[in-house]
Amino acid sequence: MKLEQPDVALFLRYLGGGGAERVMLNLAQGLLDEGLNVDLVLGQAWGPHLEKIPSKLRLINLDSASAWQIVFTLRKYLKTEQPKALLSALHYSNEIAIWAKHLGGISTKIIVSEHNTFSQAIQHTSPSKKFLLPWFVRYFYPWADGIVAVSKGAAEDLAQNTGLKGDRIQTIYNPVITPELQQKAQEPLDHPWFQPGEPPVILGVGKLETQKDFPTLIEAFAQVRQTQAARLVILGWGPERDRLETLIKDLNLSQDAALLGYVDNPYPYMARAAVFVLSSRWEGLPTVLIEAMTVNTPVVSTNCKSGAAEILAQGEYGDLVPIGDSKTMAQAILQTLSQNSPTIDPAWLEQFSQTRATQEYLKILIPPS
Repeated sequence: MKLEQPDVALFLRYLGGGGAERVMLNLAQGLLDEGLNVDLVLGQAWGPHLEKIPSKLRLINLDSASAWQIVFTLRKYLKTEQPKALLSALHYSNEIAIWAKHLGGISTKIIVSEHNTFSQAIQHTSPSKKFLLPWFVRYFYPWADGIVAVSKGAAEDLAQNTGLKGDRIQTIYNPVITPELQQKAQEPLDHPWFQPGEPPVILGVGKLETQKDFPTLIEAFAQVRQTQAARLVILGWGPERDRLETLIKDLNLSQDAALLGYVDNPYPYMARAAVFVLSSRWEGLPTVLIEAMTVNTPVVSTNCKSGAAEILAQGEYGDLVPIGDSKTMAQAILQTLSQNSPTIDPAWLEQFSQTRATQEYLKILIPPS
């Protein structure tokens, strides 16, 4: 017997451990809470976030390796299951979704979403991707039924660097703040550095890669340590782990700085940290910054493109420092440690809630008739 037709499908090539993947799962839960039938469609069912898939979410594993294989298996899924709308995220998931529909015979509405600052992200890819991605976006994104960017800065950047018309791109902030976030933040944390009476902990969270620029955070921490006792914890996995471990050792920080790897629930660390630092060179809408603010942890962030300044109300709710400037970052961390953090208006954070984002996405995925 054929299962009930899905209302919405969410599509990714795989379920990596990044913020965009968590955002898609939060949105899936929001759509499920609205009573919709939702499929999560993956090119291949692997990745750190697989265990976080909501129980009522149907997982579709296309079990295809290459992009072209996924195009045809996704097209088959769309023809068979006929979801009313499909939302994709990240490259090349967006292009794959568009191509799958335009092979013909697909009625599903295709919405693509951009989760990064396009011009910055492509600078750190291969020469072929640096050439192909702007071309793909310029010529294929207009085939989509809708285009979403996760911040105003990311939307403006996408239009300016691809030739897309700005009025084709809609900004919807990510569904970051969920009802479960505060509950998860209160779970026990037995790491000795977070116990009462210990020096303050400075926290960074993200994939260990160039974009997150953890070397600048580590160098800033070394300068903080010259002034006061403190510790540094970085949560995340990625290709730069060995480089970061070497830097920590070279700066004689091994006793006070730790890379704890991927953590399934980072929120108890956020809630107990003295200050959260986003050191990124670029972002789309940095989810972890919103999460730290939600659990009332003071924040320091680079003024990177894009999203950080939007989240912090241009610096009202946390210090914004230049990219790659460890001295200014250290000064901001010390200042944040020594003063009361600003009170954040709950109405301000509401714009990043699961409820608000779900309603905004519903308007374009399944608009009222």
